[in-house]
Amino acid sequence: MKLIYSFILLSLIFAISFERTSALNHSYEKSPMAVMAYYTGNGTAINQYHVNELTHLIYSFLHIRENRLTVDSPADSITLLQLAALKKEYPHLKVMVSMGGWGGCAPCSAAFSTARGRREFARSTKQILDEYHLDGIDLDWEYPTIQGYPGHLFTPEDKHHFTELIKSLRHELGKHKIISFAAGGFDTYLRYSIDWRKVVPLVNYVNLMSYDLVNGYSKVTGLHTPLYSSPHQPESVNHAIQYLDSIHVDMHKIVIGAAFYARVWTAVPDTNHGLFQPGKFTAMINYKDFESYFAPDNGFVRYWDKASRAPYCYSAVKHAFGTFDDKRSVELKTKYAKEQGLGGIMFWELTCDKPDNGLLDTIYKTVQDSVSIPKQ
Repeated sequence: MKLIYSFILLSLIFAISFERTSALNHSYEKSPMAVMAYYTGNGTAINQYHVNELTHLIYSFLHIRENRLTVDSPADSITLLQLAALKKEYPHLKVMVSMGGWGGCAPCSAAFSTARGRREFARSTKQILDEYHLDGIDLDWEYPTIQGYPGHLFTPEDKHHFTELIKSLRHELGKHKIISFAAGGFDTYLRYSIDWRKVVPLVNYVNLMSYDLVNGYSKVTGLHTPLYSSPHQPESVNHAIQYLDSIHVDMHKIVIGAAFYARVWTAVPDTNHGLFQPGKFTAMINYKDFESYFAPDNGFVRYWDKASRAPYCYSAVKHAFGTFDDKRSVELKTKYAKEQGLGGIMFWELTCDKPDNGLLDTIYKTVQDSVSIPKQ
């Protein structure tokens, strides 16, 4: 049975190498900064996207069971093998897995609270990376020491346990595998969840989730992924970067985040074009669906907040407000990462994008603009 299963997997991988779309035929120029995509799709859906424009592809998510990192299903196994096979076509590409995610890390606090639990997780991670020929692990624990997903355990000791977890992973994986973690972009996380001085030297990247700064629990609208702060909304990409710089975090390891989706509130009054107004969170809309959902026929008008360098839209007809990234804001974020000497830019997530002429293409073109690339 194992031989049959292995044959099927190998056949699928072989087939994938012949099914790449002709849209990916332009060459990748080596980038001085990372362009990372979180990805929730399967091993065939990836074919429609411009993988050559990425430096890192992070499959999301794997989970913990009895202290061990596990591949949840045979379908996930096939996907991991197919994604790893992309490296033959794109030798520059690093393929990783992410553990946890929002709502996906219920066992984290307990599992990582003991040396045995951390050791078992690190060893199982190495086994998976070796078995599937993957390049690294991303930890998306939301969140150590502070409340994240409702009902998930968190304790003050999580901060120390996270540090020890990173130590265990680095010891087990060695210096050549990539370790990154998804960091909250808001003040409480930045100040209380991580021992930055001890953790950052042991990881390759800190993926700053500089989105959802106004989340689905908010009863007031706002800009969920602004580049700069405003009087009404102090948290932003730049605000987080300034804080991390002030405590001497290595800026070359910080990867800022872009959102390939919108957050939508309804029952929003027609005041200030719906911005910073009471409302009810209703939906998340993928970038590829923006044109139809936020269409003028639905009454939506787009606006630009100069202070935050962020777009938003409002429909007086539907009393609906949307906050998101678009091509203009993503370009500005990418330029910001380059100008600040950061490690790069990442986004959640690739299947939200248009396969052609999407936000990833905007990031790629901006990165490849040699005029503003700082010398390293």
